[in-house]
Amino acid sequence: MDYEEAVQKNLDIVYRAALACCKNPSDAEDVVQSAFEKLLRSDTVFTDDNHLRRWLVRVAVNEGRNLWKSFWRRNVSSLEELSLEPAAPEGRQPVLLEEVLALSVEYRTVLHLYYYEDCSTREIARLLHLTEANVRTRLKRGRDRLRQQLEKGDSE
Repeated sequence: MDYEEAVQKNLDIVYRAALACCKNPSDAEDVVQSAFEKLLRSDTVFTDDNHLRRWLVRVAVNEGRNLWKSFWRRNVSSLEELSLEPAAPEGRQPVLLEEVLALSVEYRTVLHLYYYEDCSTREIARLLHLTEANVRTRLKRGRDRLRQQLEKGDSE
């Protein structure tokens, strides 16, 4: 598969994974650009489309984490926070996506990959370098926190 075809096939999933990590469309676009730049420079031989997709999502998640750990992000506050709402995939509730994105990154990432990208716990474990048991634990805790958020919102 050539580079342009790889970009076309994987742009959406890489952007959504980046947006789940960054919660900001402009940061997510930067992360996507970095991920595809790494693909262009990489000499990795991919066995199939799934291998490429998993590699790109892993790179996007890592780049998103690196963005949040950067000196600039930790020490500079923005002049205004963007309140642009990410679009939920078709058939999904945008309000629920908003609540998922409000969770901490460890829960937000696994919930997003599991429910919005239809990744299995095994795939998520490989992508995030976790054990499957840890992924299932994060899914349960994330669902519990999400339930608490939704109940809190209903009572207000």
